[in-house]
Amino acid sequence: MSERFPRTSRYHPDWIRSSVSGGANSLWLAEWLTEAMSLGPGMRVLDLGCGRGASSVFLHREFDVQVWATDLWFSPDERMERIRDAGAEHAAFPIHADARSLPFAAGFFDAVVSIDSFVYYGTDDLYLNYLARFVRPGGQIGIAGAGLMQEIDGPTPEHLAAWWEPGMANLHSAQWWRRHWDRSGVAHVDVADSMTDGWKYWLEWQRAIAPDNQVEIDALTADRGRHLGYVRAVARRRPDAALDEPISSVPVTYVKRPLYRPRTRAGVADLYG
Repeated sequence: MSERFPRTSRYHPDWIRSSVSGGANSLWLAEWLTEAMSLGPGMRVLDLGCGRGASSVFLHREFDVQVWATDLWFSPDERMERIRDAGAEHAAFPIHADARSLPFAAGFFDAVVSIDSFVYYGTDDLYLNYLARFVRPGGQIGIAGAGLMQEIDGPTPEHLAAWWEPGMANLHSAQWWRRHWDRSGVAHVDVADSMTDGWKYWLEWQRAIAPDNQVEIDALTADRGRHLGYVRAVARRRPDAALDEPISSVPVTYVKRPLYRPRTRAGVADLYG
């Protein structure tokens, strides 16, 4: 139960725990993200990197949207069981796909939502151009997850060193995401901010779901929101954006040519003097 997340508080804690696929409460993050988005009945939503599908169920139940629950790492069969038990099988569809190779038609979705997974693929300078193809002009793209309150320029802060690992270089601040998306020219950023006291909710969730994860708990406790917290960003695809078509292959025709120059006396003289 949390006054900050009234929608999430209606869901049974055992159901939430059994749906965990990562280090964050996906419903808290989905609730916070959708406060900055406009979702309504019948909209087609891509839940990208949805894990075991809890956020997909939440999106459908709360906003009456159709959801394509897409993930690479977790079984779509187990996801389907969760969706079916939640009475959402008519509107939430489990898809097994790589975020860099999505099987959807251009302009199919009204919105894309990504909860605590976008950092694994979305930091690529070209990725927003790729993803925006699947959203109608003016459609929304929203992300929320673990991030930084400010970029770390230089060595890792000493109090984070025991927890930090090279893969965490993908964590960025809300300001970084705003610049990253703005410079693409593909979308207009409406919101890029951090959650008030996000580190406290991160710490609270870790203590509830992974109390043995002492390294992360100690890092959050020592940091107290100086560097770690939750960030979100919401943008809309620019209607006038000229999106590059993805290159899947380059058509060429092989023509056999001589490998070496002819070895003539004049040629040798020209080459070697």
